[in-house]
Amino acid sequence: MTQLPRQTDPPLPPWQTLPTMYDLPSENPEEPGLPDEFHFLQPLLLYLTFSPTNWYPERVFSACDLNLYYDPTHPNWYKRPDWFGVVGVPRLYQERDMRLSYVCWQERVKPFIVVELLSPGTEDEDLGQRESELRHPPTKWRVYEEILRIPYYVIFSRYTNEWQAFHLVGGHYESVDLTQGCLPIPELGLSLGVWQGDFRGFNRLWLRWMTLEGTWISLPTEETEIARQESEAARQETEIARQESEAARQESEAARQETEIARQEAEAAKRRIQELAARLRELGIEPDDLGNRE
Repeated sequence: MTQLPRQTDPPLPPWQTLPTMYDLPSENPEEPGLPDEFHFLQPLLLYLTFSPTNWYPERVFSACDLNLYYDPTHPNWYKRPDWFGVVGVPRLYQERDMRLSYVCWQERVKPFIVVELLSPGTEDEDLGQRESELRHPPTKWRVYEEILRIPYYVIFSRYTNEWQAFHLVGGHYESVDLTQGCLPIPELGLSLGVWQGDFRGFNRLWLRWMTLEGTWISLPTEETEIARQESEAARQETEIARQESEAARQESEAARQETEIARQEAEAAKRRIQELAARLRELGIEPDDLGNRE
């Protein structure tokens, strides 16, 4: 009988032998890797703060992880930006429904800005450092720069907190020198910057929209908190005014009481004088004569 080898070391726990989130493939072979939590939260923050001041809200559209179809000769080819913003199109598709995708040849308006978040599996394509094979879909960089000619392209790395902005000039992307760490976009009345703060329980550096003057665009939750603080401040001001009014009333009441006491004391003194004069008259002395004798 063959003796099986004895195991001298205990087996490793599953979390040390199973693949990590970076090792698991996507169901789509053209999209390696799986979306992580940051790829949900960062685009959401951009979505919630994208409020161009030069456009009516109903003519502004932005989306996260939505298929962007760009070539009518290859209608099945698409890119899926982490976030993109469009101005000059209805908020709703044909003004009555939510979009299932963004089809450029039907919309007839291309995105104005795209933001991509670097990932280990897509970094080369996002940066335009890998060309697709012949007859395969072009890279994101080429689609954004050459085919759609999107005016602004932004790349952000969660690992280094570094970001790059590119502006389409003469048909090619040129790196933008950030102004005090921000990307001003006058056409939108906005700037894009890096914000250190807490969003959905995570405190880190985030890309976030601000005004051209540098004021961060408020989130709905922040607007609610601001309204609550303003309401509380108004309540406190009302309470202070009430207390001051009550103090003034009490001072007025105290003054009235002092006046009343003085009046009563004067009345009492007058009565004492009258009583004294009456007693003098009973004694046959005229009070007025006492003053004349002096």
